[in-house]
Amino acid sequence: MNQSKSHLFYQSRLRRPMLARADGVYLWDIHGNRWLDGSSGAMVSNIGHSNPRVLEAMKAQMDKATFGYRLHFENAPAEDLAARIAQMSPGDLNRVFFVSGGSEAVESAVKLARAYKLAIGEGSRWQVISRMPSYHGCTLGALALSGYGPLTEPFAPMMREMPKIPAPRCYLDRDNLTDEQRGIRYAEMLRDRIEELGPETVLAFVMEPVGGATTGALVAPDSYYRRIREICDEYGVLLIYDEVMTGAGRTGSFLACEHWGIVPDIVAIAKGFGAGYAPLGAAIAPDRLIEPVLDAGGFAHGFTYAGNPLACAAGLAVLDEIERLDLMTNTQAMGDLLKARLEGLMARYPFIGDVRGKGLLLAFELVADRETMAPLPPETNAYLRLVELAYERGLILYSRRTREGIEGDHFLVCPPMIVTAAQVDEIMMKLVASLDALAVELDLDMAA
Repeated sequence: MNQSKSHLFYQSRLRRPMLARADGVYLWDIHGNRWLDGSSGAMVSNIGHSNPRVLEAMKAQMDKATFGYRLHFENAPAEDLAARIAQMSPGDLNRVFFVSGGSEAVESAVKLARAYKLAIGEGSRWQVISRMPSYHGCTLGALALSGYGPLTEPFAPMMREMPKIPAPRCYLDRDNLTDEQRGIRYAEMLRDRIEELGPETVLAFVMEPVGGATTGALVAPDSYYRRIREICDEYGVLLIYDEVMTGAGRTGSFLACEHWGIVPDIVAIAKGFGAGYAPLGAAIAPDRLIEPVLDAGGFAHGFTYAGNPLACAAGLAVLDEIERLDLMTNTQAMGDLLKARLEGLMARYPFIGDVRGKGLLLAFELVADRETMAPLPPETNAYLRLVELAYERGLILYSRRTREGIEGDHFLVCPPMIVTAAQVDEIMMKLVASLDALAVELDLDMAA
């Protein structure tokens, strides 16, 4: 692949083909090669690529105005989108603070929590507990909440790292507890940490309801969610759900918290919220938090593109398409189908140790020994190699190191919410070919 020198730089020197166009669940390069977007980019393209109704809505807004600074004007798309979010969100979540992405949404949620506690005279609260492993964003504030060594350690001297408790990775436990008991056990770790830190210093607990990149679609036992909510209420700790990846229908409901009947105090959303059409995210909170902050002088926080009319017009159109096409129902059906197909691979590949997730946020993990869940030797770099083998076969997957970023290999399989049963078949055909190739390369056992 001959390519001219690039003046861009990102994480590495990796080069990829030049994108020519995208439509539905597919993307093409300038040479006509086609890929099935099996990860929705980075779990972003929830409604697929190049949706004509979204593009039309954006074009219509472009003819009116593309920018109006919030201190100078209100704009109808931002107002309408905020009202729609309030209507679609559970419980008392009815106030919206717009941002441009996930890191900004998490930063906004945490700073809002602090502003609220200051407003009600609880200024001693500043510590935000999160989980290990976890990922909440790349800005220093969001990174301080994250538990993922390769990303956090280089910048540790520059930030105030926040306390952690173990993520509820029950699939690794070897004990005689029931799932319900395991969920309670992991939740009680939050109580223990609050007591250790001093309840009067603890501001919030932030968690992904379904794990993202660092834990690979991790779903806790149902008992975990209920107990976490109870503990936060008991100690006056705000519960923040990072739904950057799970929100906007990815798990089969608008917010993943709805699966467990939980109403967080603050929610951060992004990624599939703008669905790749425009940079868009939000922090969602109730009046009971917002009004004291505004009464105390306002929220000392903001971004230039907050409530951008073009981005909000895109977000409105995305939500329109999710509802028009009943994509949350399709997500549940296709998610069940895809998960069952992934679980079926475990009979052929003994090195698949776990399949997990909810809706179309799914993942599988490779291991050296399914009984002990020992990871593959890290030097195999299986998490990178399988992605490359799939890419060569026209399938895009998303992978990370499973065990604190040091070892382990998991792969997120998260196609757009418009995916069909035939396209699930295509994903599986390409995935099987890729796994077969990986097994040969790494001399891994396969069933006959």
